[in-house]
Amino acid sequence: MPAAPALVAATVDHLARFAPFDAMSPEDLAWLAERLKLAYYAKGEVVLSPRHGEVDRLFIIKQGVVQGEQAAKGGAWLELHEGESFPLGALLSKRAAISTFRAQTDVFCYELAAQDFDTLLRRSPPFHDFCTRRIAALLAQSQRSVQAQYASTVSEQHSLESPLASLTRRRPVTCTADTPLRQALETMRDERIGSIVVVDAEHRPLGLFTVRDLIGRVVLPGLPLDTPMRAVMTPDPVTLPSSARAFEAALAMARHGFRHVLLADGGKLTGVVSEKDLFTLQRVGVTQLSASIRAASDLDSLKSCADDIFQLGHNMMAQGVAPEQLTQILTTLNDLLTQRVIELECNAADVCRHSFCWLAFGSEGRMEQTLSTDQDNGIVFSLKPGETADAVRADLLPVAERINRALDACGFPLCKGQIMAMNPKWCLSLDEWKARFADWIDAGDPEALLNASIFFDFRPLLGQTELADSLRQWLLARTVATPRFLHQMAANALRNRPPLGLVRDFVVASEGEHAHTLDLKLNGSTPFVDAARVFALATGVEATGTAQRLRAAGPRLNIPAGEIEAWISAFYFIQLLRLRNQHAKHEAGLAMDNRINPDDLNDLDRRILKEAFRQARKVQARLALDYKV
Repeated sequence: MPAAPALVAATVDHLARFAPFDAMSPEDLAWLAERLKLAYYAKGEVVLSPRHGEVDRLFIIKQGVVQGEQAAKGGAWLELHEGESFPLGALLSKRAAISTFRAQTDVFCYELAAQDFDTLLRRSPPFHDFCTRRIAALLAQSQRSVQAQYASTVSEQHSLESPLASLTRRRPVTCTADTPLRQALETMRDERIGSIVVVDAEHRPLGLFTVRDLIGRVVLPGLPLDTPMRAVMTPDPVTLPSSARAFEAALAMARHGFRHVLLADGGKLTGVVSEKDLFTLQRVGVTQLSASIRAASDLDSLKSCADDIFQLGHNMMAQGVAPEQLTQILTTLNDLLTQRVIELECNAADVCRHSFCWLAFGSEGRMEQTLSTDQDNGIVFSLKPGETADAVRADLLPVAERINRALDACGFPLCKGQIMAMNPKWCLSLDEWKARFADWIDAGDPEALLNASIFFDFRPLLGQTELADSLRQWLLARTVATPRFLHQMAANALRNRPPLGLVRDFVVASEGEHAHTLDLKLNGSTPFVDAARVFALATGVEATGTAQRLRAAGPRLNIPAGEIEAWISAFYFIQLLRLRNQHAKHEAGLAMDNRINPDDLNDLDRRILKEAFRQARKVQARLALDYKV
């Protein structure tokens, strides 16, 4: 007997308050409501367990709290509230539930037959997307909400997610390597363009020539106009596929300092995207800001650039830029600023006679900086015949202190733990770094494990990068061959558990200045960071970023790609919350930190944060399984 229209309407109104039902079409939502049955479970009653066999229905909580229990996870591990559904994985796989679901309070559930569940998957793309990519779908919904919130404070802007092919307005203008310079310049004049691409007979890009090259490469050297283009072009230009996103072009321009990116598919030229194209698209000034950093000649100019980087973060959040891209762009610009500080101070101190490399540790080493970050850096140097480590260190430490203090002036506070290049402990020769790392690996005590979690994420920023590459290769060879150390790292990582509660959604501080808050960095992103580090050190992955480590190590550890992407989506949602929280506190004139009161979050973000913490539990469960902790 079909449900009464009034009851269907009431069910639709109720479900429409929660994801993914709020994104479904009215027709599909009504179709669902007509097929739901309402069931009651008393407090303590088992709603579903593995003993029930293959799951035959979807449960949607209408009222009350359901607790998930697994003996392998020490009993209760999951808490579900109004609007949440279970068990999606079992229904999709047509198997029994893994967990026992028990009513923690008196519970009313909507129930949908498995056959109708399968039909709804086919009918409703939002429902299908949610069920198959749960955390990613929730994250996308949250990002749309964030974009709407921030966009009200900036002008309307297009997304950095736009494919580069959508930015090209004309076919690229080309010439051959043998084309005389005069003919190329006449073509540029007639076409009213500022650049021309040099291609071969197969239309593969060989080089690029721009109006900016004219003075330095033609006029000042006094080259004749019959010079072939191969002599004045910039060879081997950077190319991206036309399917690449705008943020990738902006990132490439920021990193390398050029103003054009060539598009090539199958090796053949398909288009050109300029700095102007990106500026028109974004209005976030990535390339302009990177150019300003490179051109800065004093500390005051760099301070201004640091302020612009912060504002850029706000603008990109308004665009809805994904947190992975956002943190990469912010870190890239912070890298450029740090590099310029190093260049200015090294030139002033004349230490170029030494071969050294500036290293970034911690979040900067992982390219995961947020808006509030202090310094974690060091120096690795090589020794020439007759030199001693102490003598070279004595020359480098004064300029390292000047660099650290200049970075402090630009908004990167001095590290309270003194993990900075101006500390003699972290200004070491290559052999000294190897000896220091070896001591930590062999010792495995709490201090050694803490140091490893900071310093093993090192990344070269400027200088003799082959020194850092050599150190990375040595480190990975050592850790892969030392399973005892990896076991100790895994055990240490598992001491920090995600703050999910059984009585309430979240475990928060109960007293003191941080009462009713949780730390999104320590309790949220760190479990993912720590697990990814262990996986990378165990499998020889050279990447330092958490997402890159997980994606590279996952196949080597036979972890399904979907599981890896769920972990990464959860990690980046927490990163996004950190960015939003820091920005809000800065705007309010408060000190930026990583603590939030979860009660201040809207219903959607609370739900995603719970799901993100569940994913953190899953990545830790994998770590515990692999290392039998």
